[in-house]
Amino acid sequence: MLSAILSFLPRAVAQGIPLLYGSTGEIITQKSGNMNLGIPGVMYVGGICGVIGAFVYEQSLPSREALVPALAVLIPTLFCLLGSLLMGLLFCFLTVTLRANQNVTGLAMTTFGVGFGNFFGGSLVKLSGADMPFLALSATSNCFKKTLPFADKLGWFGDIVLNYSFLVYLAIAIALFASFTINRTRTGLHLRAVGENPATADSAGINVNRYKYLSTCLGCMVAGLGGLYYVMDYASGIWANDAFGDRGWLAIALVIFTVWRPNVGVLASFLFGGLYILHMYIPSGMNLAVKELYKMLPYVVTIIVLIISSLRNQRDKQPPQSLGLPYFREDR
Repeated sequence: MLSAILSFLPRAVAQGIPLLYGSTGEIITQKSGNMNLGIPGVMYVGGICGVIGAFVYEQSLPSREALVPALAVLIPTLFCLLGSLLMGLLFCFLTVTLRANQNVTGLAMTTFGVGFGNFFGGSLVKLSGADMPFLALSATSNCFKKTLPFADKLGWFGDIVLNYSFLVYLAIAIALFASFTINRTRTGLHLRAVGENPATADSAGINVNRYKYLSTCLGCMVAGLGGLYYVMDYASGIWANDAFGDRGWLAIALVIFTVWRPNVGVLASFLFGGLYILHMYIPSGMNLAVKELYKMLPYVVTIIVLIISSLRNQRDKQPPQSLGLPYFREDR
């Protein structure tokens, strides 16, 4: 029993980290009133851009021994952030500047992001000359997966708490910092004002479009790191088309589950990660239908939380009032 728990918890954390990056990025975005349903596509683009950066760097080396760990981490991360930033700028240009429908734009960006990733992923597989339909960047992945050297010496505590890569701790730090900024700083107050009532915020001298642009682009960059983590850490540097599954949509569901609180998202993401793999630990025999029911648990829990929060009707557990609505300054 104990061995099963010690095996389950680290895997739940590993499953939850992409969700934590995605949900934190989406919460930052939604606090400004922008509803970005393109997060799955953003995570996909972040992942493939990191792969492109790692591939270019590895191919430029005369030998694997010439790889510099700092550059092997820095280059894919910068590529990931740049690609995610461009996705955020595209979304803002369409929805804030051109005032396109946010839901339609987000869904289009998800389709675009998946197609973008599959196209370049397939192209890199052909360029590498691999016989299998996937690309392996094991040298770069080893740099991303490095853990604290003393974690293995601390027994179960080291395995559960300390035996993770830096991207895991970075996700937690970003979520906590985002929560502090949103709730405890003047910038966060302005951001929440823009999301609740942009007309009032505008009349108070707050640049509504600037906050929408900055929060959405920052949110996309954070979400893109979730794609980078999935490829370089969780998948051990292996890129395969359509391998992300529904993690991007789970990240959006997690936003509702956490009632728009990034700090709550830390533990909630680990819970979702555990629910996501729970079917692997519950005996169900050869009954595949039962396993599919277990896979529904994260979504069922989200629906239950949404119903409960709606019945309570507490203002602090509701989305921003202007979420998904375009702002026309002329109507103020």
